[in-house]
Amino acid sequence: MANKALGPTGEFFRRRDEWRKHPMLTNQLRHATPGLGIALVAFGIYLVGEQVYDRLHSPSSSHHNHSAPSTSSASH
Repeated sequence: MANKALGPTGEFFRRRDEWRKHPMLTNQLRHATPGLGIALVAFGIYLVGEQVYDRLHSPSSSHHNHSAPSTSSASH
């Protein structure tokens, strides 16, 4: 079927559709944002790392507010 002559009408439409296969138009988003994938992965790793850091360095519930001075037993 590819070897068959397209005729003037078929050739006209084939030439009109060639722009759709141009390398500048395929994968537009990927070429427009070349580092976006790597940046999203790095940001995800940062968010996970921050959560782990916060959980490891958060004050434990047993030592919470024991060192603060008490205001209820103030003398008059």
